[in-house]
Amino acid sequence: MSQIVEEIKKPIMEEMKLFEQKFYESMTTKVALLDKVTRFIVTTKGKQMRPMFVFLCAKLVGKVNEKTFRGASMIELIHTATLVHDDVVDESFKRRNFFSINALWKNKIAVLVGDFLLSKSVLLSTDFKDYDLLSVIARTIREMSEGELLQLEKARKLDITEDVYYEIIRQKTATLIAACCEIGVLSNDVNEDLAKKMQSFGTLTGMAFQIKDDLFDYLSENFIGKPVGIDIKEQKMTLPLIYSLKNASEKDRKYHFQTIKRFKEDKKRVKELIAFVKKTGGLDYAISVMKNYQQKAKLILNEFPDNEAKYSLNLMLDYVIERKF
Repeated sequence: MSQIVEEIKKPIMEEMKLFEQKFYESMTTKVALLDKVTRFIVTTKGKQMRPMFVFLCAKLVGKVNEKTFRGASMIELIHTATLVHDDVVDESFKRRNFFSINALWKNKIAVLVGDFLLSKSVLLSTDFKDYDLLSVIARTIREMSEGELLQLEKARKLDITEDVYYEIIRQKTATLIAACCEIGVLSNDVNEDLAKKMQSFGTLTGMAFQIKDDLFDYLSENFIGKPVGIDIKEQKMTLPLIYSLKNASEKDRKYHFQTIKRFKEDKKRVKELIAFVKKTGGLDYAISVMKNYQQKAKLILNEFPDNEAKYSLNLMLDYVIERKF
């Protein structure tokens, strides 16, 4: 899989190298503790998929320029802030096999660091008068927050329908990838219609990406370090489960709802539920929905002239649904 990522990066290899430096610069501060934490963030970064989307979408319609780099930094600042806050909320002490910030520096500092990163993303746009990018960033932060709260509200009652699930993953995950694609083209001062088209492309891609993530909960061969059945234990209603419960008999539905509500720590019951979802077509249904989102995204991409960036974005769409981590 790393070979595919390297292939995707080919048209933006130089930009990605330069981005690391610019991203670190965007986080610099005179506060020693903050500087220590931000240095740690840079050294434990992931695949940086989101900046890749920004640069590839910029090259799809034009060139990568200083505004593109600022946009990519803004996106990565928001993404990092949400991960830091998520680890606090989820009481998670590991991220990508490293200790999380809250594990190393405690919750209070982690929350403040997350706030600092969010404020830096906003300042980066206002300092350079990138008000079109600021509008995208503000909308994205609002939607991600709404998505998190909607999921928390629904998780209490476990009454998530398929439509509500799509709205949650659109807001929580897809909206940030949509922002990447929109910002990438906006950095080339394109018209509003084209920006909206790329926002749609990013939304569709993000939907496919999140459904793939949810499928890992049922696949013992997943390599993302996520234990099988963890979503069930955390009472997260994902698409395979929603589909199987909706189409189950009353008796089966009641039994498996009890597993989620009361026996989520019972390994035998969780194993039974995973087997039930597989047997009743929950996985197959989720895979078909995921592929449908991917194909709709490809149709939008097909409207653009062929170039290296378009080729890489097509590869990225394949990678999103075929990845093992």
